[in-house]
Amino acid sequence: MSKTRNKLLLRFDRALSNSFWKQIGILIGILLVSLLLSYLFLSFSGCEWRQFCHDNGLKTWLLPIYLLIDTNALNRLYMGGNVTGWMLIASILTYLCGLLIFNGMLVGVITNAIVDRVESHRNGLNHYLKSGHHIIMGYDEMVPSIIEDIFSKDKEAYILLLSAYDAKKINEKLKKSVAKKQLDQIIVNYGQRTASEYYNEIHLESAKEIYIVGKRSLPSHDATNIECVDSVSSYLKDHVSEQMPKRIICVFEDLDTYAAFKTTEIFDNVRALNIEFIPYNFYTGWAHQVFINRSYKEKNDPLIPISYPRIYDKGIGPKDSRYMHLVFVGTTYFSVSFAMEAAHMFHFPNFNEGTKKPKTRITFIDQNMDKEMQLFLTRNRHFFEVQSYLYQDLTSISASHPQQASKSDYLDVEFEFIKGDVYSEVVQNLLTSWAKDIDHQYLSIFLAIADQRNNFMMGMNMPDEVYDNAVPVFIRQDHADNLVTNLRKADDKDFDYNIVEDGKLKTTKRKGRYANLYPFGMEDMAYCSNETSMKRAKLINYLYNTADYSTYRFAELSVLDETPSETLWADAERYWQELTVALKWSNLYCAFNIPCKMASLRAMRGLKPDDKSHDRDPLSEAEIQTLAAVEHNRWNVEKLLMGFRKPKPEEDKYGFPDYKGSLKNNKKLFIHHDIRPFSDLDNVKLLDREIVKYTPWILKMTGID
Repeated sequence: MSKTRNKLLLRFDRALSNSFWKQIGILIGILLVSLLLSYLFLSFSGCEWRQFCHDNGLKTWLLPIYLLIDTNALNRLYMGGNVTGWMLIASILTYLCGLLIFNGMLVGVITNAIVDRVESHRNGLNHYLKSGHHIIMGYDEMVPSIIEDIFSKDKEAYILLLSAYDAKKINEKLKKSVAKKQLDQIIVNYGQRTASEYYNEIHLESAKEIYIVGKRSLPSHDATNIECVDSVSSYLKDHVSEQMPKRIICVFEDLDTYAAFKTTEIFDNVRALNIEFIPYNFYTGWAHQVFINRSYKEKNDPLIPISYPRIYDKGIGPKDSRYMHLVFVGTTYFSVSFAMEAAHMFHFPNFNEGTKKPKTRITFIDQNMDKEMQLFLTRNRHFFEVQSYLYQDLTSISASHPQQASKSDYLDVEFEFIKGDVYSEVVQNLLTSWAKDIDHQYLSIFLAIADQRNNFMMGMNMPDEVYDNAVPVFIRQDHADNLVTNLRKADDKDFDYNIVEDGKLKTTKRKGRYANLYPFGMEDMAYCSNETSMKRAKLINYLYNTADYSTYRFAELSVLDETPSETLWADAERYWQELTVALKWSNLYCAFNIPCKMASLRAMRGLKPDDKSHDRDPLSEAEIQTLAAVEHNRWNVEKLLMGFRKPKPEEDKYGFPDYKGSLKNNKKLFIHHDIRPFSDLDNVKLLDREIVKYTPWILKMTGID
């Protein structure tokens, strides 16, 4: 009996706590029981209550209800003086039941319902959005920047943030970084991003786009996000709608995981739903902000973007003897991802295939370089099968400075690894010599070790020559950019610089010490989509899809101009959806390189770096030929860094022209026969000419940066 009673109590308590309507249902049940008791009290009282009703003009069925629901009913009966005996007792009992229900329980239920509704809202348990919203799954410090990016494209957007963390705390964090007006358009809901039972409530199938973020600091972050993508794709497969999400953006923390999803068709199930899958990496995203967008937004005033400098200065033309030199202190995720993206993007027309100089140089400085170098070489083994690297051990005066034996070395990018302490005299002297070598290199320094305090300290204490020669120094910071930004602002103005020359005082203008310090890597300013580059990549792919491969020519410009814009973009989107992941990234890297290519073209034309007035002008034959070689140099590096390798002698179509068609199929196994110097290519080099020639058309279709 006790066990049964406990089960009944459990069900009763759950009903009371789980639903407002269950509470109302229980209240109605009590009301019906009380109404029945009211009839019974009056019926068994022995009094003439029906006669009483007749004398007072009341319906007999109304009196029990009247006594039950009207708190003044008994008082009115007393005043009439007609209530006596058992009828008085029955009336009092009925009245007390009504008092309990309506003055006690009903008020309590309504009050509790309001409190529960408010608490449910605060805890993210109420659901409001049904379609056309943006969904962010998981909460991380980079989420405010994703929200800002969404609102920058659509001020009227509604955003649903799904997280298993405390919704109240998330809302408090958002208040610090999101405008009050925009907060009204953000709904925080509780839920596990990998649990499909939450997807119905947030209407996953009718969202505009889905961001799978998670919490990057957790060791299982990438694995959980992969599980989430599988859960989302399975759910969408079973809930196909007319308003399916256009794309899924998934954040990966580990660089190797991120690299794998650039070349692997692991999420073919997403593409089968006609949904674009985009992997995103925090560190690579910051590289794009620094190198492509060249801007960041100050935390205190996010409406005003602050520009990063162009690290190749005014642009590098064919006759420029200088090379671009990027120095990374530390071999963290930041420095490795920045170095990889720089190798993809920065290629210039002054590289001489005959002398193999000057090359873009990327230098790492680290005390633990032996281990870090081997890891880097292993990650990019096919690149270093072609290109030699430089190595120096500066940990002692007697240390040797070996250099790897030269290989074919036809790439225009080289890596240098220096073992040493950045604070040591020998490394400081090396930085000094580089900073003074302004006739031969465009130097930039990235302080990217894990400890932001050390980064700041290094930035404040560079050799004088670094500041005097306006070398841009990029300082990684965790959150706030204020200190570095304010230091630069204070020094970013002209000061009188006085020297005595030939016995006379000479005055010139010079910027302050810290005029070229720039912060990067702030977590809450991390996400930055590049819609322009995406559009350009789709157009590049469109050109290759509509090319005539018997002549290696793209469609005539006149034909492209006559094609309705809507038709062209629709076809470009269709071709893009049919593309493999590896080829999508190939087109994207080609698009990322366009700003650098245009800077070189302006330098070749004798224009100022920011003079974009002639960017849409047709290229001359000489310009096409020069930049076609640059494009192939870029392509060589791209393919090798993405995991392709050059063919072995027995795999090379150039060595066995009779089997050319069959050997070309090896590309599916990441063996590419065109990884070779530009001068050694067959007629396929005409495609490099075509993509350069059509760059003004791409700019016309997507806008000039």
